[in-house]
Amino acid sequence: MHQRRLGTGGPTVSALGLGCMGMSGMYGPADRQESIATIHAALEAGVTLLDTGDFYGMGHNEMLIGEALKGVARDKAIVSVKFGALRDPAGGWSLYDARPAAVKSFLAYSLQRLGLDHIDIYRPSRLDPQVPIEDTVGAIADMVKAGYVRYIGLSEMGAETIRRAAAVHPICDLQIEYSLISRGIEDAILPTVRELGIGITAYGVLSRGLISGHFRKEAVTPGDFRSRSPRFQGANAEANLALAEALGRLAEAKEASAAQMAVAWVAAQGEDIVPLVGARRRDQLAESLGALDLSLTAEDLAAIERAVPKGAAAGERYPAPLMAHLDSEKR
Repeated sequence: MHQRRLGTGGPTVSALGLGCMGMSGMYGPADRQESIATIHAALEAGVTLLDTGDFYGMGHNEMLIGEALKGVARDKAIVSVKFGALRDPAGGWSLYDARPAAVKSFLAYSLQRLGLDHIDIYRPSRLDPQVPIEDTVGAIADMVKAGYVRYIGLSEMGAETIRRAAAVHPICDLQIEYSLISRGIEDAILPTVRELGIGITAYGVLSRGLISGHFRKEAVTPGDFRSRSPRFQGANAEANLALAEALGRLAEAKEASAAQMAVAWVAAQGEDIVPLVGARRRDQLAESLGALDLSLTAEDLAAIERAVPKGAAAGERYPAPLMAHLDSEKR
């Protein structure tokens, strides 16, 4: 397994990380035993970076990972946890809470659910507009000093916020959506993190399956997050699937899959970028791991750019109310 370092002062992790969100019902029902088997297969393949959020399944995802890590040497997994998104008993979403006292409370519950004595990377899931980022990062820094957290990360933050956060404590990485059809970070955010020595953990590299070559509209159930995503609706979905088909044709010429081509493209954008793949099954994981063996030449990258040019995606990546919460999308 190839390795990449998250930022100039962060941990060294596998060149591909496993995003575990989909194992807790965000994309429809998931099989618990298959999910655990997938985590084990990832670890056996040398994948060290496991990403979760305390709000995925209202704690379900953390408990799942905790179960999977029982008996596994602690240094075999780099566990990244997001916090701050508020849920209600019906599974609905509310606001964000990144107050210092809330940070420490969320952390205590995550440690208990995961069965760990420390979390490797801890990060607010979004900017809380009611709390200065300096206060949130300062609270996590307290937990670093206390030994409960190893590194501090950010998620979906804009360039100005990133600079303010990094002035308080070193930031190892920014987790943010980055794929062939979500390239907004290239304008201001990517240059900023590179200037500051901060890595990128890129989620949504397959655009929630949209450009994987496997997506079928009929597979989206009412409880599936994608049922509310603009990119999966009507004419938007048709336009985006056409982009996926164009990518698939290029992949076929390389004896690869569209998913492998999409993951490899993200990985090729810099050694400071670690793609997170949201595999829920071992076969999906195996396909994604194959991307690490796919070498893209300058000619390949140019052909991909022609097939899926920047800005070609139809529809926003989140519904309007959720887009409003993204500091990374503010201009």
